[in-house]
Amino acid sequence: MVRKRGYHRHYAGGSPLDLPLGDPAHGYFMAPMTKGLRITTGAELAAPSAKPKPVQLAYAQRAARQLIDLGRPVEAEPWFGTRPCMPDMLPVIGRAPRHLGLWLHFGHGHQGFTLGPVTGRLIAELMSDETPVVDPFPYRPDRLWPFA
Repeated sequence: MVRKRGYHRHYAGGSPLDLPLGDPAHGYFMAPMTKGLRITTGAELAAPSAKPKPVQLAYAQRAARQLIDLGRPVEAEPWFGTRPCMPDMLPVIGRAPRHLGLWLHFGHGHQGFTLGPVTGRLIAELMSDETPVVDPFPYRPDRLWPFA
């Protein structure tokens, strides 16, 4: 498992945003929030103890300001956090190869809130021997640990 760090910042008092907006050319997303909007960045590979380097966020803010008035930052410092992800960027979902009764469901990277509901459904279906909503093969644990 590797760690990815992401940054985001909330703004209030600027131009309203009705729908999420992705800018792949500049590597950020903006999303409307109850009290303004949030800008999020791509991933940074950094050790958990590394000092913050919000370079991507600064770049994203400059690009976003060319489109709309962001308003003022809500918090004094940008938020950042570390997310676990797998080397192939896919979560691990399925029965643990060597541990009877243990099921694995982790490694969503910074997509946990987005993927959590459907992968939660997937693992519940697998555990209940139901027909899965999606093909579980790409997420199987033994893809990373073939000798486990």
